[in-house]
Amino acid sequence: MTVDVKAILPHRFPFLLVDKFVSQEGDTFECLKNVSFNEQFFQGHFPQEAVMPGVLIMEALAQAAAVGLAVREGFQGGELGYFAAMDKVKFKRKVVPGDQLRLTGKIIMFRRSILKVEAKALVGDELAAEGELTFAFPNLAR
Repeated sequence: MTVDVKAILPHRFPFLLVDKFVSQEGDTFECLKNVSFNEQFFQGHFPQEAVMPGVLIMEALAQAAAVGLAVREGFQGGELGYFAAMDKVKFKRKVVPGDQLRLTGKIIMFRRSILKVEAKALVGDELAAEGELTFAFPNLAR
């Protein structure tokens, strides 16, 4: 299935952090983020040893969750979701230029206008970051 990430997400460069939708099956999803040395945040975040900021890894996971939800629910775009909470967040490995982040997750709850996702960012098969993300969709009536 081909999915136009830009048609779903309101983000654009430099804040569009999902490069490609890979799959969605039931409540699980997978997207990719190619980490390039040309990313603007590398100029100021440990420039002598480029490391992707953890908050941006979590943002990439949030964007991947939005894509996964949109594909699952058949959204046409336009439903804005906002971070409500991040729990159980752990960073296990540095993410550096040349890495490819595999952004995976499982929707564990979606009631009314609240979504909870268990999300993981992997480099190859190695866990880079994980957490439970909660989103609020104030304009979404379910």
